[in-house]
Amino acid sequence: MGQFVADQHAFTTRDTTMMTGRLLLAGSLAALIAGSAAAQDVTYEVGGESFEGYFAAAEESRGLVLIVHDWDGLDDYERRRADMVAELGFDAFAVDVYGAGNRPETTEARIAATRTVLGDAERMQALMLGGLEEARRHSDATDVIVMGYCFGGTVTLAMARTGEIEDSVGYASFHGNFPDGPAWPADTAPLLIMHGGVDQNPSMSDLAEFVAEAEEAGLTYDVEIYAGADHAFTVFGGGRYQERADTRSWAAFGRFLDARSGS
Repeated sequence: MGQFVADQHAFTTRDTTMMTGRLLLAGSLAALIAGSAAAQDVTYEVGGESFEGYFAAAEESRGLVLIVHDWDGLDDYERRRADMVAELGFDAFAVDVYGAGNRPETTEARIAATRTVLGDAERMQALMLGGLEEARRHSDATDVIVMGYCFGGTVTLAMARTGEIEDSVGYASFHGNFPDGPAWPADTAPLLIMHGGVDQNPSMSDLAEFVAEAEEAGLTYDVEIYAGADHAFTVFGGGRYQERADTRSWAAFGRFLDARSGS
């Protein structure tokens, strides 16, 4: 099953629009973004290294959402998503797994950065747990939902396989890949997979393989597939952005949060 494969054809279209497009809002999602009641960039350390995260507080928190950034590092896209999560009533912390100041701008640099993280499972786990520890300094919430986009979705599922996220109640991946790893823990929290119907990285075959593995492991999971949606269908202003898939996937994620919080 799918190791994270850097498909340059799948990514290059995105590169041409990312620098400005990620700052744009699209369609009905714009109404959701009123800004968090309290939001701030956060500098923190893990293992003696410096990282730059972002915390957005909900007015009355129902839980904590840990957001893993895409392959270009934590930027205004993840900040906006964190603000949107806060508007749904959950504290949100966008974790940084690249390091302070490391925001790769070229395709080659981004591929290298993802491979560095995914190629060292022990370090990736330490960075995620360090990010969670920092998030807990800002939030009193106990239950944790981990989510991510593309590379971040891959990291999300990799962490689900470790079983090391304490008090995790769910994992959500938006157009992420399906990493190999240790056997799924028997008590893995529910998974939500949101996938584009014409995405080739990961492909429908990769998704089917994941489903077969999830069934064999007895996991609780839901898969949403969006017709005509390609990779990166959630990226505001991107060449592969699809408003329908973005809106529906965000609504699915909102329902997932509600179910995980018991509301």
